[in-house]
Amino acid sequence: MSDLREVCAGLWDKRQGQKCRYTMADIGVAAFSVFFMQSPSFLAHQRALAAGQGRSNCQTLLGMSAIPSDNHIRQMLDGNAPAAFDGLFVRVVEALAAAGGLAAFQRLDGRVLVALDGTEHFCSRKIRCRQCSHRRRADGGVEHFHSFLAASLVAPGTAQVLPLAPEFITAQDGAEKQDCERAAAKRWLAKQGPGLARLRPIVLGDDLYACQPIAAAIAKAGANFILTCKPSSHQTIAEYLAGVELEEHRQIVRRPGQRSTTSIYRWLSQVPLRAGEDALLVNWFSVEILNAKGQRTYYNSFVTDLPVTAQTVAELAACGRARWKIENETFNVLKSNGYNLEHNFGHGKSTLASLLVTLNLLAFAFHTLALLAVLAWRNARAARGASYAFFEHLRTITAYLLFPDWTVLLTAIADPKARPP
Repeated sequence: MSDLREVCAGLWDKRQGQKCRYTMADIGVAAFSVFFMQSPSFLAHQRALAAGQGRSNCQTLLGMSAIPSDNHIRQMLDGNAPAAFDGLFVRVVEALAAAGGLAAFQRLDGRVLVALDGTEHFCSRKIRCRQCSHRRRADGGVEHFHSFLAASLVAPGTAQVLPLAPEFITAQDGAEKQDCERAAAKRWLAKQGPGLARLRPIVLGDDLYACQPIAAAIAKAGANFILTCKPSSHQTIAEYLAGVELEEHRQIVRRPGQRSTTSIYRWLSQVPLRAGEDALLVNWFSVEILNAKGQRTYYNSFVTDLPVTAQTVAELAACGRARWKIENETFNVLKSNGYNLEHNFGHGKSTLASLLVTLNLLAFAFHTLALLAVLAWRNARAARGASYAFFEHLRTITAYLLFPDWTVLLTAIADPKARPP
């Protein structure tokens, strides 16, 4: 929390030296606490903080000196750049690595997988701000919306994901056209790539990203890629595959109590990603899964700049398929599992909507870090079962009891017989 307070203290303060009982650190941490505690309402959360022992818990657990009102928080945060919090996402990754938790995300000889994808988090025909994108519907109405490019550390066989700093899809200074997901991906790679290079990242993406400009941006950022590649949208690759005898590798998987499945991997190396003499050469591979009756249950194909061999193709395919985790374990969790991503916590006139999304993602990252690296948090989560039950208990117990620190709080949650502080 000290790092978070430090960043919040450096935010732009609209009061310009006027005396106020609330500091920018208090304001930023108060907004963050809404998402960290998974409160469904900004106003209800602020009232809960101010009730009972809430003020003292804010001091002991969050380091706040005073509790601002929800309107004051929105007013003061609007206009601040969401990118101010980018460094905290890097610190979360560093803290996870220091605790030995990064191993859960490492594959292909110690590399990490970074899945990229875009999603929308706000849409209205009435509410809008200077950073809204817009689209015209068939009935002639105009929708104003916000979307962003998300990035998450993912791994096959790992249930957790670790959100990284987002890149918002919004009109750029001096640009006449609306922003798009590919442009946001290039900006994200340029900004965040250098900080992740030492982890030897592999970028995962859907068919939209399997193009030369994105592949070149990934290489420039010091990363590799495994990108979904549909032959129907890549004519040059489809022409190279036609009539060619592909290398093949088969695996039969037998699990106790289940029927066997057969995975068939095929690949072709050094295929041009597009037409033209300057085309980037990539390695194409596919995975096909057949059930015990020989019926196809799954098929997909990918391109990568990593070597594809009989020894590596199965793991490459598993990593490529892990791209779905940014939709299932990231977007679905954010929208329907307590984080309330699509709820309008505050739109503002400038950057407020994007900044609150950033704090929401940061809270998700903190939760993943705690689950993988903090034993007390893991025990408390296990004691309460489902995630929503844990956070319900967390919000309730802090409204009535005063805790000197997080260790005492988490111990009390994990052991119902523990003596109240």
